[in-house]
Order: sequence, then C-alpha cells, then structure tokens
Amino acid sequence: MQDILEAIMAAEGSDRPERELAGLAGLPVPETYRGMVVRAEDTRMFDGMATRDKDPRKALHLQEVPTPELAPGEALVAVMASAINYNTVWTSIFEPLPTFKFLQRYGRLSELTRRHDLPYHVVGSDAAGVVLRTGPGVTKWKAGDEVVAHCLSVELEDAAGHDDTMLDPQQRIWGFETNFGGLAELCVVKANQLMPKPRHLSWEEAASPGLVNSTAYRQLVSHHGANMKQGDVVLIWGASGGLGGYATQMALNGGAIPVCVVSSPEKAELCRSMGAELVIDRSAEGFRFWKDEHTQDQDEWRRFGERIRELTGGDDPDIVFEHPGRETFGASVFVAKKGGTIVTCASTSGYQHQYDNRYLWMHLKRIIGSHFANYREAWEANRLVSLGLIHPTVSRTYPLEQTGQAAYEVHRNAHQGKVGVRCLAPTDGLGVRDTELRARHEGAINRFRGH
Repeated sequence: MQDILEAIMAAEGSDRPERELAGLAGLPVPETYRGMVVRAEDTRMFDGMATRDKDPRKALHLQEVPTPELAPGEALVAVMASAINYNTVWTSIFEPLPTFKFLQRYGRLSELTRRHDLPYHVVGSDAAGVVLRTGPGVTKWKAGDEVVAHCLSVELEDAAGHDDTMLDPQQRIWGFETNFGGLAELCVVKANQLMPKPRHLSWEEAASPGLVNSTAYRQLVSHHGANMKQGDVVLIWGASGGLGGYATQMALNGGAIPVCVVSSPEKAELCRSMGAELVIDRSAEGFRFWKDEHTQDQDEWRRFGERIRELTGGDDPDIVFEHPGRETFGASVFVAKKGGTIVTCASTSGYQHQYDNRYLWMHLKRIIGSHFANYREAWEANRLVSLGLIHPTVSRTYPLEQTGQAAYEVHRNAHQGKVGVRCLAPTDGLGVRDTELRARHEGAINRFRGH
C-alpha cells in the first residue's frame, strides 16, 4: 500500500501527473487493506437504547481485510478520501435494520455477489481516488485515472432499469447495501459508478459531493424529481447541511428562489454567503411543529407559512425540498403552494410521516419520493462541480482512523456541510491539478471550512 501511495504522491507538483499515475498499472495489488467496518457480531449492541444515544464510535472499527477479486465490469480504486453520509450513521447504529441483511440478500444473487456476504461490512458511499485495476469488459477507465465514485450499484439485467436505473429491481446503494465501500484504503466499484475527478479540487473536496450532490440534483433539477425552473420558490430544510447545502446552490444556480430553513445564526450566515437572501432561523423564531410526541401543531404550520409569504412577497413554495421527515413533513405539505410539489428523501428525524391529507388532495399537491440518482443524473451533477458552478461544502476532515468520531458528529448534527475523511491522503489539500480554475473559486470552495 505504501508503494501505491508513493506513486500517487509523485504526481503532486508534476507537470505530467498522468504519466506518474500510469505507473500504478505495474504495481502489485495488496493482498489486504485497511477498511472501516461494522461487525455482524455487534448488531445487538445498542438494543433498548434510544436512537440519539447510540454511538457510532463503538460500532465502527478499522481493520485489515482481504482484497476481493474483481468481477467483470468492476474497478479497484485506491481511495485517497471519502466522506460521511447519513447512511453510514444508520449502518453504524444498526438502524432501521442491520445492513448484513442487505449483504445476505445481495449474496444470494450470484456466485460473484456472494463475495459481499461477509461477517464484516466495509462501509462508505463516497470516494475520490485513482484506478488501480479494472475487471474484464471495462473499456472507459484504466489504471492511473483520477476518479470519483457515485454510489449507485445496479445490475441492469432487468428491463425496468433501462429507462431509469433507479427503478432496476437490483438497484443498491454502494457501501450501504453492498460491501467494499469507500471508507477504506481500497474500494471495489462497478465501472459505471466512476466519473472524472474535478481537477481543481483536492481529494477530500472531490470526495464530498458525490452522494448528496447527486441526490439534490435528482430531487430538484431532474424530470424524475421536482423539475425545478427559473423563478420557482424552493423551501429547503437544513439548507446549510450536507444535503441542503447542495440544494441551496442548485436553486441559486438554476434561477430559483431558495427559502433556507436553518437552526442557528451561524447556519443562516452560511446560507447568505452562498447568495441566498431569504432565510428562516427556526430556532431563533421558535418554530415547534409538534405539541407533544403524538400531536402536531397546525397553528405553527400557519405561522410558518405566513413567515414564508412575508419573505417572498406573498408567494408559497412551488417546491419543498424535504429530508428531515417526521418532524417537518406535516408543515411541508401544508405550506406548499396549490399544485406544488413536496419531494422527499432520507427522513433523518423519522420515517413515519404524518400530514393532513386535506391540504394535499384539495390543493392538488404532489409528493414525490426521490432516492439518490441514476448515472446520467450523477454525471451531470459532477459536471457542475467540475465546471466550478457547484462547490463542495467540506467543513472539516478526519483521518481514516477517526471515522467513528466523524460519524458521531454527523449523528449529533454537530457539523456543517459535509465531513470528509482522508483515507490514503496524508493531509488535506492534495490532488489539485487545475490551479487556475481553483483560484477563481477559492472563496466558495473554502466557504464551509472551520464551521
């Protein structure tokens, strides 16, 4: 592994980094590598505890694991950096169920997928790094290519997946419903998960947008989601967070009018620094949408809707960008305009949504479920990053050994934007190839740093 890292580091400062990286093809593949895992033997460790009290640091372990053989259509990537997504938090606290059930189900599909059914699960659904090897049938990528990976793993043997791969019955989220994920020194991906690394970004910056940026793109921009247009009023919950930070940028970049909902003055200022003008600090303004555990407060829905109209000059949201779930969903349905769209994913505050259906059916509103993105959507979202139109939201990074702490901070919402993890990269700031483009966007790239 050290030889691989030295070969990649040789590209730093080189006039021809591609030449240095091409030498990786001649290096042997390590028999083992270090990966961040959860273990099947630990799945009951948090039984009886409240979700908030479950500690990812106790379940995530860094251990040496065997390097799997590549199947046709796959690639082995040396991972320079990854990032924490909420699915890694769910995996590490074994909610809503242990991910080993996903691995068992995948393992029954074929002899090749049986590799994934192991008593440990290497987690992580983001990665930026360098291709080491490709399996039979791969023609688009080669050893030495600098790449990022999106997290859609799909077999594409069923007709249902060929109009929208997210509808394929064998669609899975890599590193969550499959093994050999990105929080490791090496990862295994399908070659159609790979995309070019944005050349003006460092490894940790390039790794951070993948899952959340693609998710936001499908939710807001794609015709599979809200099909956002210029002038749309878009209500964005958690607008400075890992997912909301990209939704805010996409709304602004697409000519829409974001109404950013946050929970602190610092988060409000981050939204304004992105260019958003309409911001609601729900904590400062005291919005509480539940009277108690079982009863929502419709007076608060109305007060919230009035506040939105006050900011927009009387307009209700054309689109509500929903991801908190249970805590906010009733309010989201209520405040959307007549004929408006609530597009939802994640449900980080709870999966059981309650809303008053009168405000949906009588006002002809739509609820759209959205889950990650297909390859085309992920590619287009990555292209926006590569062009410098959408920027990473990395606030802090941790070495691979401290992945548990990084996941703990995301679990406790003690972070802004995205939390990055350096896998093979020894420090932040490595891997930048286009310094001119970076210089033009340096402030935006570093906007979330230190928050």
